[in-house]
Amino acid sequence: MHALVVDSSVTIGFLLPDEQDPLSTKVLMVIQEGWPIFVPAHWAIEVANGLLMAERRKRSSPTDTHAALSLAQTLSVTADEETASRLATDTFALARQYGLTIYDAAYLELAMRRSAKLATNDRDLVKAAKASGVAVFAGGLISLSDVIPQRVKPSRNVNSH
Repeated sequence: MHALVVDSSVTIGFLLPDEQDPLSTKVLMVIQEGWPIFVPAHWAIEVANGLLMAERRKRSSPTDTHAALSLAQTLSVTADEETASRLATDTFALARQYGLTIYDAAYLELAMRRSAKLATNDRDLVKAAKASGVAVFAGGLISLSDVIPQRVKPSRNVNSH
């Protein structure tokens, strides 16, 4: 079982029906399977903001937003307590080096520190992760067989008489 750092784009991807994609669906599955999931301290704020923006753009009702927030709060994720203390050093350096926002650099720093795979829909963050040697949970690098045990189909004896 691998550790995984999940960013807000992927989280919103499985919380909002119009944002769902294969990556977000796979991430939700591995969360439900019990993989260790890490997020930086600002993750909950980013997720809540994304849900609020969807509501303001009429892509979500207040009731749907409340349900999505409730689901997000039940997810078994570990909010990292060191995110803020690494801001002025490692995170800022990564943001400068790869042209990332501080928010995105925090996900990259956390994945590096935890030796975790990174799940994101952000192209710049994927590019930075690959450049820095962080495994990306996307683009087929993890297959569904890593998430769902393969079932052996019973062999059929097909003899024609």
